[in-house]
Amino acid sequence: MYSMSSENEPQEMPVDSTPDPSESEFSQEEIEHIFSVLYAQQNLPMGILAGLITSIGSAVAWAAITVATEYQIGWLAIAVGFIVGYAVRIGGKGISKIFGIVGASLAIIAVLGGNFLSLIGFIANEHNLGYFDVLRSFPYSETFEFMKDTFSPIDILFYGLALWEGYRFSFRQITPEMIEDCSPLERTE
Repeated sequence: MYSMSSENEPQEMPVDSTPDPSESEFSQEEIEHIFSVLYAQQNLPMGILAGLITSIGSAVAWAAITVATEYQIGWLAIAVGFIVGYAVRIGGKGISKIFGIVGASLAIIAVLGGNFLSLIGFIANEHNLGYFDVLRSFPYSETFEFMKDTFSPIDILFYGLALWEGYRFSFRQITPEMIEDCSPLERTE
């Protein structure tokens, strides 16, 4: 590699011994094989199931914390997004975009569900009723109105962050060990 000095004379530049990450050590055929193995390992139904179970648990935890503190802690939405996305990742082993969509969708459902269950908890506490009694007798046709009354503009930010975290953490990170485990085709050098 050469550079021009101030006198416009080429001078040799030191060569960095670190390999250029844009240069792959695998052939196109090996890359296609690795990705075909990784795609075959994906399991969307398990990703959905793991994310759904985690989103229900996260919604209940969100509501319990909110009712216990009598304060909605917005940054918990970020934690919910992370936890739900991570569950989708572990359950589904996904690298396709659909896993991110599932994680984001379940994260927002968990946050909204947590807000709804918080509302149920506050009503139950205010009227000295059981939570299941309130759930049974709740006027579900008015759910949107109740949720609107408790909505704050900052909620948009936290819902957005929950969506982002749910999306971002739903994908499996491809590691060198995973690539090695994919048993690439025999190298001919």
